[in-house]
Amino acid sequence: MRCSRRELGLLVSLDAVLVLSGAVLTSFVGVTGLVRRMALDRVLPQFLLRENKTRGTNHWILIGFFVLCVSILLITRGEISSLAGVYTLAFLSVMALFAVGNMLLKVKRSRLPRAVRAGWPTVTMGLIAVLLGLIGNIILDPINVEIFETYFLATAALVALMFLRREILKVALYVSRAIVEKLGSASTKIHKAIMGEINRISESGVVYFTRGDSMVTLNTAVLYVLANEQTSSLKVIHVYENESDIPDGLADHLKTIDHLYPQLRIDFIAVKGRFTPETIEAISRRFQIPKNYMFIGTPGDHFPHRIEELGGVRLVL
Repeated sequence: MRCSRRELGLLVSLDAVLVLSGAVLTSFVGVTGLVRRMALDRVLPQFLLRENKTRGTNHWILIGFFVLCVSILLITRGEISSLAGVYTLAFLSVMALFAVGNMLLKVKRSRLPRAVRAGWPTVTMGLIAVLLGLIGNIILDPINVEIFETYFLATAALVALMFLRREILKVALYVSRAIVEKLGSASTKIHKAIMGEINRISESGVVYFTRGDSMVTLNTAVLYVLANEQTSSLKVIHVYENESDIPDGLADHLKTIDHLYPQLRIDFIAVKGRFTPETIEAISRRFQIPKNYMFIGTPGDHFPHRIEELGGVRLVL
C-alpha cells in the first residue's frame, strides 16, 4: 500500500507528537523525584513537599516546573536552536559532574562495593571529551551561556539561601529587635516566632550508625554533622546481636566527644538486632527521624545489603 505525501506527513507528525508527549511526561516524572529528594534533604524549601489532597501529587513541584519551562520558552522566543543550545549546555554539565563524582568516589570511597568500575583513563577521557563539547557549544553561541547562567545562578542562590537560613533568621531576629524594640507585644511575638523557627530547625536530629569505637571515626562523624547539618542533636546508634559485641570504649569515647562540642548534644543508643533495612525503618519510626537524615560509614565488601536498599541512608564517611 502506497501513502500519499499528505498521509505520510500526517503519520510523521503523529509520531512526533507521541514521542514529544512521552519526553514531556518523563521530564515531569523525573523532576518530581529530584525536587522531592532535594526538599527532603533540606536543600530546597519544604513547601514543595505538600501534596494535593485529591490526587496525592506534589502540585507545587509540577506548577513550578511548568512555569520554568514556559519562562525559558519566552526568553528564547521559541527558537529551536536556542532551546537546543541551552539544553545541550545543561546536559553536558550534568555529564561532567558524573565524571567528577566518579573520581571523588575513587578517592573517597574506594572500598565501596559496586557492580561496574570505570578506570581512571576512561573517566578522565570522558571528562575531557565532555569539557571539549562544552567549550565548543559556548564558542558556537555565547548567548545560550547567558541564559544558562541566569537559571543556574538563580537555582544556586535558592540552595545557598536554604543552607544559610539559620544565619538569615538570626540576622532577622537582630534587625527585628532593633526596629520594633519599643513596640512591646509586637516585638515579643516576632521574637518568639523567629526563635521558635530556629529551635525547630536546630532540634531536628540526625542519626549516625557506628560499628566500632574509634575515637577518630566518631570525631569525624561529629565534625561532619557540625559542618553540614543544621541541627544541635546527634544520636549515635550501635546495632548489636549480643551484648558482648558492643565496643567497650564506645560510651566513654562519646561522652568525651560530647564534652568537646557543647553546641551539639550527642546521645548514645544501643539497639539489639541485626543491621537490616527493617531495623532502620523501625528506628526511623521510633525516633521520628527520616531515613535520609541518617548516615553510615563506608561498608566493607561483605556487607549483605546494597546502599539503595537502606531507604535513603546517606554514606558520608
